[in-house]
Amino acid sequence: MTQDHTQDDSKLSDTQPDLGRRKFMNTAALVGLSGAGLSLGLSACNKKSAPATGEGAGAGAPAAQAGSGIDYSKYEVPPGQLDEYYAFSSGGHSGECRIYGIPSGRELKRIPVYNMDALVGWGVTNESKAILGTKPNGTPKYTTGDTHHVHPSYTDGTYDGKYLFVNDKIHGRLARIRMDTMECDKITELPNVQGFHGTFPDKRDPVDSNVNHTTRVFCGGEFSIPLPNDGRDLEDGSKYKSIFTCVDSNSMEVRWQVLIDGNCDLVASSYDGKLAATNQYNTEMGLHYEDMMASEMDDCLFFNVARIEEAVKAGKVRYIAGSKVPVVDGTKAANQDPKTALTCYVPIPKNPHGVNISPDGKYYVCSGKLSPTASVIEHALVLKWFDGGLANPRDAVVGEPEIGLGPLHTGFDNKGNAYTTLFLDSQIVKWNVDAAIKAYKGDKNAKVVLDRIDVHYQPGHGFTSMGETKESDGRFFISDNKFSKDRFLPVGPLHAETAQLIDISGDKMKLVADHSVYSEPHDSIIIRRDIIKTRQIYNMDEFPLAVKDPKDSGVFRNGRKVTIKLTSQAPTFSLREFKVKKGDEVDIILTNHDKVEDLTHGFAIPKYDIQFIVNPQETKSVTFVADKPGVYWCYCTNFCHALHLEMRSRMLVEA
Repeated sequence: MTQDHTQDDSKLSDTQPDLGRRKFMNTAALVGLSGAGLSLGLSACNKKSAPATGEGAGAGAPAAQAGSGIDYSKYEVPPGQLDEYYAFSSGGHSGECRIYGIPSGRELKRIPVYNMDALVGWGVTNESKAILGTKPNGTPKYTTGDTHHVHPSYTDGTYDGKYLFVNDKIHGRLARIRMDTMECDKITELPNVQGFHGTFPDKRDPVDSNVNHTTRVFCGGEFSIPLPNDGRDLEDGSKYKSIFTCVDSNSMEVRWQVLIDGNCDLVASSYDGKLAATNQYNTEMGLHYEDMMASEMDDCLFFNVARIEEAVKAGKVRYIAGSKVPVVDGTKAANQDPKTALTCYVPIPKNPHGVNISPDGKYYVCSGKLSPTASVIEHALVLKWFDGGLANPRDAVVGEPEIGLGPLHTGFDNKGNAYTTLFLDSQIVKWNVDAAIKAYKGDKNAKVVLDRIDVHYQPGHGFTSMGETKESDGRFFISDNKFSKDRFLPVGPLHAETAQLIDISGDKMKLVADHSVYSEPHDSIIIRRDIIKTRQIYNMDEFPLAVKDPKDSGVFRNGRKVTIKLTSQAPTFSLREFKVKKGDEVDIILTNHDKVEDLTHGFAIPKYDIQFIVNPQETKSVTFVADKPGVYWCYCTNFCHALHLEMRSRMLVEA
């Protein structure tokens, strides 16, 4: 058990939750909690909890804000005005990403990534299938995805508006989204990985300090599996391992992998580029629940990126299951000598959920989830351990305040304060990092916890405006909550979830808005709008298949393969009709010749399951077999003109 170096919670006001229960939960207690956690959370773990619509309800309830003196109009965005921030959110098991305006909460766009999308034709067009990956028959390799963590690329310690990276937990894939078009342009499947959960780009090169932008993306594999996973070692737990992966941000090729103990959750990267980190549970490497809960401590695991790449260059690697990706040994047993170690396992209380680095780059906060604590780990001390100057990795922990039940994820403001979601307490707690360090050293007067606010209910991820950059501005915190009982109009068994906007600019946190969100956001980020520079039209030269002149339109046959070249320019397609034969393999290539912002055209063929859009100056294509004879009216699905007589063509399929 860890030493208690926390503030005296008795000094907090009696309006705070019952902090007498906030003691370290041992393994026996956790087993019971696993069944009771939901009910504990829905009651807010609060002496004064009440129904959402009753008196004395949590701060999320309407009555709780009555007479609060909050000027809600400050957070409204009137018609015709723009939001101050973009918020990018994962879409969970939808497989997509979403864009919101902040503070309005307006949903601006859904970006298809791992899912099929009828609006834009994602998974329908040849271009999107090439990104998604296909089976030999041309259909997508996977049609599902589970996006959890979204993180943008960096330059000089802040967002550069170039790329957004997001994981697919189900199938172990990493996707890259171009932020100028807000469209996915690359997807990479990671070998040897199941349950790819946490991801984070680096911020600076670990060797060449002149390279101050993202060059790598780190990916934490959550589920341990036998390696190789070929059916031979199904019950042999000694053969189960997890994998940490590094992907080149430019090529999106996998650079290297690390064999590790424990299951990765989230990932963070240091501002100097030297370290990547992941919080871990199941360091026991158990196969079943009870085995995973055997010890009272897990780890926050740090990777010495430069050393790993030196080991790869030196050939100190293995290859697994025919993969060409080099794998180094990062297990605890193989990395006991700090001066040669590739990894450093820092023990922290049980089942940590989330690791986040402070904007000044000095500290990592790794929350205990099944402990009421948040562990503060000093970056310089981890480096000192790698240099052989620190006796015990645990000595890198410089603070460990008790902050509440079920701490998960932490965001930061620009005043040295941290904001951590408390899943079981259904709260956000504001605490001071420096005060936590002082309290850990024995300062009884250090005021660690500064404020608490109830949210509705079970906050998972929480994030501050620009909070994962050196430019954290301390304006807003958003709590992505898992349950919204009584919060919105009911829409059946699956309720809308809530993203609650909290003003953190003052001493006291203020809940200023509820934004309904479609299930199930896991992680989000808030970026100032001036950072994002989007394109309004494409460059036709970027598309090799572009039909650059309407005169080039036509039907081109090569045996049973037929290519239809089309252009669209409001209000017509370049071909009034085109003729093919039953059984032909048809390629349709469509180029939008309009140059006007937002003048997007659609293209759909009834009964053939073809639907997609082309933006101004863009080209897309589809391939299908004309297996149904008859007349099929092709039409524009993206309404852009007043008459329904426009933007049509006939596909004539001869029997």
